[in-house]
Amino acid sequence: MPLLLIPAIDLKDGHCVRLRQGDLDDATVFSENPGEMAATWVRRGARRIHVVDLNGAVAGRPRNESAIRAIIRSAGDDVPVQVGGGIRDLETIERFLDDGASFVVIGTAAVKNPGLLKDACAAFPGQIIVSIDAKDGKVATDGWSKLSGHEVIDLAKKFEDDGVSAVLYTDIGRDGMLSGVNLEATVRLAQAVSTPIIASGGIANMTDIEALCGVEGEGVMGAILGRSLYEGHISLETAQAYSDEFSARTRG
Repeated sequence: MPLLLIPAIDLKDGHCVRLRQGDLDDATVFSENPGEMAATWVRRGARRIHVVDLNGAVAGRPRNESAIRAIIRSAGDDVPVQVGGGIRDLETIERFLDDGASFVVIGTAAVKNPGLLKDACAAFPGQIIVSIDAKDGKVATDGWSKLSGHEVIDLAKKFEDDGVSAVLYTDIGRDGMLSGVNLEATVRLAQAVSTPIIASGGIANMTDIEALCGVEGEGVMGAILGRSLYEGHISLETAQAYSDEFSARTRG
């Protein structure tokens, strides 16, 4: 399968924003209409959309549900939406799936309440993605505001046993900085587990896309694109076409 390029829509106070290193006080507003933003990415060929409720991640419960529903409606039936941020219980997971989300992303709750992740994977097989956000190899929680003592690979192996459909791996230090993807750490994680990895954080230009396409065979299934798309450093159409051609060439 070609590397899946996934536009991110990060929500703060109902607006589509991008942060630098997860800092809510360092936000750039790119759109005041998240539903229209989703429609734009669909028109440009998005095959999946990644949504994060930033307020929810900090508050510990969803804060931008109306905007999330608007994004799901705009994406339509053909473009899956994965939703994360402040999801801490089975009831919230079920509500988002009932609203039309295809996947729910669990981060902090997976670290702090491991039983929830196991229960969620059992209740909603194939629809749970776990998010591992790391800084200097240590896993962060609570909207990236706290560092835990957990090692990334150890935690990923445990989550794999629970039955997650994918691991979303973010290098916090690079997120929103356009400083380049942490390819080494991403590949190391992909090689350590059999669960597909979605890369995130720092993806800046086509050089990063080319590098990620080159390691798709290691188990990297996709990449989250944020600031690089919004500021025009990467064209979604061009990048996905490159990924498709690369995959066809290497598997052909």
